[in-house]
Amino acid sequence: MDLAALLADERARIDAALDRLLPPAGAWPARLHEAMRYAVFGGGKRVRPVLARAACRAAGGDPEVALEAACALEMVHTYSLIHDDLPALDNDTLRRGRATVHVAFDEALALLAGDALLTEAFAVLSRFPDRDGFAGRRAQACRMVAEAIGSRGMVGGQVEDLEATGAAPDGARLERIHAAKTGALIGAAVELGALLAGAEDARRQTFAGFGRRLGLLFQIADDILDVTGTAASLGKSPGKDAAAGKLTYPAVWGLEAARKELDALAGSLVREAEGLEGQAGTLGALVSFVARRDR
Repeated sequence: MDLAALLADERARIDAALDRLLPPAGAWPARLHEAMRYAVFGGGKRVRPVLARAACRAAGGDPEVALEAACALEMVHTYSLIHDDLPALDNDTLRRGRATVHVAFDEALALLAGDALLTEAFAVLSRFPDRDGFAGRRAQACRMVAEAIGSRGMVGGQVEDLEATGAAPDGARLERIHAAKTGALIGAAVELGALLAGAEDARRQTFAGFGRRLGLLFQIADDILDVTGTAASLGKSPGKDAAAGKLTYPAVWGLEAARKELDALAGSLVREAEGLEGQAGTLGALVSFVARRDR
């Protein structure tokens, strides 16, 4: 499989759909819409929408059915990045190789742009797929994503991440943070694809479990890159986790142990992907992409 070509095609489709779904930059209030678009079109990998579409295909559905809902996940993810970068949280000035939203605009507008993207995401989830017979699945999608990103999911993980800063190494706490902060939304992305493909509940839950473990893989890779990467390769400030005393895999287990865990989990997930879609499928290729990425 030519994964690079597939990802390039997927990103082009997703970006075109995002451009269509988001309010135009010049529409009132123009500066808010400019900030939203600045954040969304800042060069992201589009991992979550790509996963949703790949899971839809693997579950026997048409990935075009999942296109707009997949874009809603990217809006949610972008909102979370805008807020994570704020001075009150991670206080980052660089994201995807550019000034973060609160630096490029201002802190108040960054807060509001994140709020608007989150709200827009649920408007999209409630409207798409706009085909007959999908009303029930649209409602399920709204609930599923809301639960994944709320106080017992992504936002809760962010809170625990802040509370754990500077604390003693704690492997169980680290797993809980990563499962909520990163794994919940990636799990929802994979489950969303299966849901929109019409998969039965038991099969959906198999996809969701795979997605949550893939989210853990993503975060372990991210933790390692914070130690080994550069600002040029990452597009954001490296070394900030260690400087802030964050709980990460290298901080708790050491860099080499983190790398071994990454390799072991990647191997396990490739086998799981083969069980979901057969050999040489897109999900398995995405596992390798997540594990080996350099940014």
